Amino acid sequence: MQSLYQILNLILDVVWFVMIAHIIMSWLINFQVLNLHQPMVQQIWHGLNKLLEPIYSRIRQFLPQMQGLDLAPLVAFLGIIVLRIILRNNAAFFYSY
Repeated sequence: MQSLYQILNLILDVVWFVMIAHIIMSWLINFQVLNLHQPMVQQIWHGLNKLLEPIYSRIRQFLPQMQGLDLAPLVAFLGIIVLRIILRNNAAFFYSY
């Protein structure tokens, strides 16, 4: 059971890191620090979008439409944080067996 706890924790950590990279990269693109016409930037951006869009699209179904403001990344980020807290508070369950 300890291995299951560590695997779940690792998955949440990786998703958290990918989301942070996506959020920072979107800011840099919007403030024109990064240019999507550069091949490497474009590949990284599209790769991150392909990874995270399935998560964001499901969240967008439940959120109201906001004019030019996408709250799906914020909700997903908060969801990851909540899952990490729940997992850490129940770590004793995984170590008791």
